[in-house]
Formats: sequence, structure tokens, C-alpha cells
Amino acid sequence: MVNKKKKMKKAGILILFLAPYFVLLFIFKILPIFANFYYSFREIEVQTAGTFIGLENYKMLFQDPLFYKVLKNTFTYLLYVGPVNIIFGFLLALLLNQKLKGTTFSRAVIFVPYILMTTLVGITFRYILDGNNGILNHYLSFLGIEPVFWLTKTSTAMLGIAVASIWWTIGYNTVIYLAALQDVPRDLIEAASIDGANRFQRLVRIIIPYVKNTTFFVVLTTVIYSMQVFGQVYVMTSGGPNYSTLTFVQYLYIKAFREFKLGYAATIGVVLFLIILLMSVVIYGVFLDRDEWRIKRSQRRRGKHEK
Repeated sequence: MVNKKKKMKKAGILILFLAPYFVLLFIFKILPIFANFYYSFREIEVQTAGTFIGLENYKMLFQDPLFYKVLKNTFTYLLYVGPVNIIFGFLLALLLNQKLKGTTFSRAVIFVPYILMTTLVGITFRYILDGNNGILNHYLSFLGIEPVFWLTKTSTAMLGIAVASIWWTIGYNTVIYLAALQDVPRDLIEAASIDGANRFQRLVRIIIPYVKNTTFFVVLTTVIYSMQVFGQVYVMTSGGPNYSTLTFVQYLYIKAFREFKLGYAATIGVVLFLIILLMSVVIYGVFLDRDEWRIKRSQRRRGKHEK
């Protein structure tokens, strides 16, 4: 009885400490999601609750040709940034995990860009990639290459934004992978080496499977971040030229804060949320250990039968 009271007291203290977090989570995360769904069914004017219009906002969105251009641009950005950030983040982590001189300094250098503000990164790369006075074109001129208007051409603008994003965020994935690699048992790698496994075999059969859960996290966060990109686009191109870099969140921003179509903007937010949710489910399905899942399911069934 005394132990039970002590446990209840500890649980009460724990709830007391966690309560502020859950209150703030509900107010600033969960409640806005439900509010967004609610507003997506309304035509809202500034400082009014608006009028209920059913699925009209969704109908207008799916009939808008610009929506499909935005969808294409966002996925193009994801295809540029995602694979590079994931694959090279892992390769950099493998390199920095070696016992070499200067690896500690290199880890810091690779991660430093990630702590910079998005606007600072965008302004820096806008200057580097400027068509007239950019640093990159200055050095290309020594090779006899004509100036390239990276951010004002529809064919290269998204690539320029992707390069800035990769430089800014690759350090984060590298650090996450590096932490996972340091947890790989050394004795397991040494045993495989003694058994005749070369570096590639050790990588494929031991290291990659061991960091599978980390890869799931990295892929998921990279996809979510890429689908919500805004700062670089806003600072470097503002969605231009000719909407070639206009992404989901930039599109939402324009509808909400320039055109003041708040209900329509909420609809864009809902569609983006559903796309990210669907992609997250697909990624989870890809990384799901089906054998382990079947074992756990059979154990649960066995436990129910025994009861």
C-alpha cells in the first residue's frame, strides 16, 4: 500500500512537470492543425470568421494550374536536395568516423553552416550566384566561361536554391549519422575483418543495417524539411523567375499575407499536411522490419489466447 502511494506521488510529480509542455504543445501545435482544417472549409476575410463554403476552396485549388506547378517545383527541390543530403551526409560521417588528423575540426566546420540563419544563407548565396557580379561567375570567367544568370533563369534557379540548401543542411545529417556510427560495435567489425570481409562487405552487411533506424529518421526529416522549404526561396528568388521556384509554403504565404485569402491558404496547408503524412507512411512502410513486426504480432496474439 505504501509503495503504491509512493508510485502515485511520483506519477503526480511527473505529470505536474510535463503538464506545461503538453499545454504548450496543444496550443501551438495540435490546435492550429484542427483550426487549419476548419478554416479550409470557409471563405475568410481579415478579422472575421468567414462563411462556410464546403469544398469550394479545395475545388479551386485543384483547378488552379499554378498549384500543379508548385507541386512539381517542390518535388523537384526534394529530388535535388534529398538524395545528396542523405547519401553524402552518410559518406561524410563515414569519413569523419575514421581515426584521422583534423577530424574533430572538420566535424565542427561541417556542422557550423546549420546553425546560421536561413536569411543569412540565402543572402550569401544570392551574392555568390549573382549573374552580374557573383563570385562564382568571377572565377568561371578565368576558365573562359560566359556569365551564367543562375537565379534569373528558369532552368537553373531551383538548382541554385538546392545548392544553398545542401551547403546549409548537410552538416545536420552528417552529425546524426556520425552519432549512429560511433554506436556500431567495434568488435563486430573486427570479427568480420578477421573472417575475411573487406571494407565494402563490412559496410553493406554490418554498418548500413546497423544504422537503419537512423537512416529512417534522416530520410523522414529530410523529406519533411524539403516539402516545407521557404526561407531560401523567399530570400533568393521570391518564387521566380516565372514561378519556376515557387514552392508550397511560398505559395501559401502569398495567398495568406499578400492576397489575404486565408481560407484558401488554409486549404494549401491542409493539402501539404496530407501529402507529408502520406509520404511519411510510405517511408515508414519501406523501413519497417516486417519479420520483427510479424514476430511481435504473433506474440501479442499468443498472449491474448493465453489470457
